[in-house]
Amino acid sequence: MALSRGLRFCQRVFSWIPVLIITSVVLWSYYAYVFELCLFTITNTFEKVAYLLAFHVCFVMFSWTYWKSIFTPPASPCKKFQLSYSDKERYEMEERPDAQKQILAEIAKKLPIFSRAQSGAIRFCDRCQVLKPDRCHHCSVCETCVLKMDHHCPWVNNCVGFSNYKFFLLFLSYSMLYCVFIAATVFQYFLKFWEGDLKNGPAKFHVLFLMFVALMFFVSLMFLFSYHCWLVSKNRSTLEAFSAPVFVGGPDRNGFNVGLHRNLEQVFGENRRLWLIPIFTGQGNGHYFPLKSLNESHNPLLANDEMWEESDEGSDEGSIDGDPSVTIEMEQ
Repeated sequence: MALSRGLRFCQRVFSWIPVLIITSVVLWSYYAYVFELCLFTITNTFEKVAYLLAFHVCFVMFSWTYWKSIFTPPASPCKKFQLSYSDKERYEMEERPDAQKQILAEIAKKLPIFSRAQSGAIRFCDRCQVLKPDRCHHCSVCETCVLKMDHHCPWVNNCVGFSNYKFFLLFLSYSMLYCVFIAATVFQYFLKFWEGDLKNGPAKFHVLFLMFVALMFFVSLMFLFSYHCWLVSKNRSTLEAFSAPVFVGGPDRNGFNVGLHRNLEQVFGENRRLWLIPIFTGQGNGHYFPLKSLNESHNPLLANDEMWEESDEGSDEGSIDGDPSVTIEMEQ
């Protein structure tokens, strides 16, 4: 037991190494650009001030989105998707797999669950003891079920899912902007140092490496960002792109695709003025999503209250609409 805890602790410590690498590179780039380039190399005052102002806007937005991607906790299924004490006891006492599937199917009738396992059964997590909402998956690294899980990203040491997918996309976009701005403004001084027009010194090393690092990161980020833009346009997660979600009628990669405009609004919200700001503006609470095959009048995202079968003592104690950083809990 102690060995297992020790290994788990070491795993958690080592999981921060990719984040520390990115942070170190960014802090070095800040020093190299602000001090070595702007303060020690550029002589034109107007150019120096303009570069510093634009750079700090890019730097702040990059840092803000990276922080939100890392420290926004992944949203987990609420208590309505957990088995009640009596249902859990009935499920565990039943030894026949078919009978267990039937028990889960009866419980799922009270919930807006449309996706199925590959076998056609209701998706159930034995570790978390919850019925999985549509698009929810268990993350073995975070050790929890994550709503609309996309993937676990080691570079943010967090699960990318419903609560922080917008932040992750903005992090990629502002990272590219950061790299493009550095490369574009450093280029002329890169050539001057390369051709020997400027005297050798510490600034030469920093400027040369700024150019190479910015271009290298931009190319890698461009492919990743393009891929996620394609996923958003199709309303798919990375997991769904590799394995199509299964419904009663069978697998369907486009099961959640409700058109480009509505797909974008699910992630970024209806207020376009907030699309580029890292605050949560997505639609719904991550437990149910519009289906391509359903009419809008029966859309679980728009009419979710009617689809939840409430008990007389049931009461809702939380909502994720305002801030998905906190896992919602609905007491039965």
